Amino acid sequence: MLQLFSNPFFAAIASFALAVILTFAVRGFARRCGIVAAPKTDRWHKRPTAMLGGVAIFLTTVLMYALLVPKTKESLVILAGGTFLFLVGLIDDILHIKPYQKLIGQFIGVAVVVGFGLVLQWTDSEIFNLAITAFWLIGITNAINLLDNMDGLATGISAIAAFSLAFGFGAGGQFDELLLISVFIGALLGFLVYNFNPASIFMGDCGSMFVGFFLASSVLMTQVGGRSRSVVSVLAIPALILLVPIFDTTFVTVLRKIWGRKASEGGRDHTSHRLVALGLSERNAVLMLYGFALLAGILSLFIANLQLTQSLALIGFFVIVLTIIGVYLAKVKVYQEQEEELALQNRAAFGFLLNLSHKRRIFEVILDAILITLAYYASYILIFGSFEESENWMLFVKSLPILIVLHLFSFLVVGVYRGIWRYTSIQDFVTFLKGVVLGSLLSILALLLLYRFEYFSRTVFIVNGTLLFMAIAGSRLTFRLFRQLLPMPFSREGRRVLIYGAGDGGEMILRELRNNPEWNYNPVGFVDDDPLKKDKVIHGLKVFDGNGSLSAICRKNEAQEILISFRAISPERLFEVRKICQNSNVSLKRVQLKIEPVDFE
Repeated sequence: MLQLFSNPFFAAIASFALAVILTFAVRGFARRCGIVAAPKTDRWHKRPTAMLGGVAIFLTTVLMYALLVPKTKESLVILAGGTFLFLVGLIDDILHIKPYQKLIGQFIGVAVVVGFGLVLQWTDSEIFNLAITAFWLIGITNAINLLDNMDGLATGISAIAAFSLAFGFGAGGQFDELLLISVFIGALLGFLVYNFNPASIFMGDCGSMFVGFFLASSVLMTQVGGRSRSVVSVLAIPALILLVPIFDTTFVTVLRKIWGRKASEGGRDHTSHRLVALGLSERNAVLMLYGFALLAGILSLFIANLQLTQSLALIGFFVIVLTIIGVYLAKVKVYQEQEEELALQNRAAFGFLLNLSHKRRIFEVILDAILITLAYYASYILIFGSFEESENWMLFVKSLPILIVLHLFSFLVVGVYRGIWRYTSIQDFVTFLKGVVLGSLLSILALLLLYRFEYFSRTVFIVNGTLLFMAIAGSRLTFRLFRQLLPMPFSREGRRVLIYGAGDGGEMILRELRNNPEWNYNPVGFVDDDPLKKDKVIHGLKVFDGNGSLSAICRKNEAQEILISFRAISPERLFEVRKICQNSNVSLKRVQLKIEPVDFE
């Protein structure tokens, strides 16, 4: 029977079943003993929730390890260090110890692992490798702890990271390690049954510290811990496997420092909280972060088999995407306006940096330089395949600085840097095209004068121009795309309004109302006299038939105001609508193109 469960798949299933049972038992025990997390202003949950879910994860992992996993020195050391961190977290859950005391406990756990020779071999210096390993273990442990801020988030992200590690173990022929991580995955998924939204139990510090330390330590057993072919693989793959907690921790730490807050204190300013503030449900926000973690895990598998320059190009593209997402999320207001103003008054340097980043011109130039490099490199890859060992590589290297300078100069001349990203339009596309064409012509002319264009491929420059235009246009469209997929938050508690007119004017009014939450309007639907528009949906809002009972529509939607979005309304119809509004105690306003409401009274 035990031989059957030596298969990683069946071991994960057995671990999953045990975790489900143990989590159920731990939840009941925590409730009976009153070990629950009470709602707080700086916490996300809104009702008392059982704690100590980490006990179920820990016990499942230890028991399944004892029964099914072959014992090695490395696995015993990792489990010993993880056990110590579990105990430190358990003490914190019960007695609420100081942050520095937890940090001391983390250093002891690091000493256990490093003392038995498990070290990231990233450099030729043993001392430096020890310091990097300590920073890695403590950093990831605390990153998972910080990530545990929304139902199912830390658990699911950790499971996805563990899946990525499992693929790495399998590909490297490390079957004992694969069995260990499979047991761990089953424990996480079994706990996730109760922890996913709406969660009935939290893992607590005993869980987050054990899970974070176990994940970070498991990386030390993989081929990516220092024995892989590529230096980029050694550095990048562990970071990609745990990208979401690393990104969230860095993002929150930087922004809290800017606003003068302690990085270690709780708060509702994490990536997940900002996604919810943008209009996503809690579940969808968590699922979106699951998607990013999965994508990063898949990318880590590809990088292991790529050459150095290809790895750098792929990582560069991914970093650009994450940077743009970070810039967009940083715009979401999570602190009170008074606190922001006070922070800027007390920290003039931070205010300068924020003002600089708001203008984004330096960021745009740096971004475009990277995009020019990636587009030029991709064009060589598409035409010649792997070209690093050929003379085309030397052509690429000596011509790249010329292309970067001349393309940036062309973008400046044609006005690429005068645009505002969120208002990118077709006219801007024409500007981008002019900049790319001018830059390509100047680059070809420069190479002709300097090197007589000898051995350079004309096809490369055609492909490069196409890719660069797509990259520049795509980067500028990202904010507008985000505003469509993740619209900026608008007040759901503001004045409830119906928009009369489901045409272009009405759609524009809806966008303006949602983009300006300080106006305190909450659009609840459209009304239109065109029967063909009845029951249609515009940006999630239903269109009601204006030829029906307007007063009934107002009552049903609890409308407090109607905004007329078009001028071509007959005096008779306007009088009729005004009469209905008066009888229904509903305000009526006509909205001009500048979105300046004008009272009829």
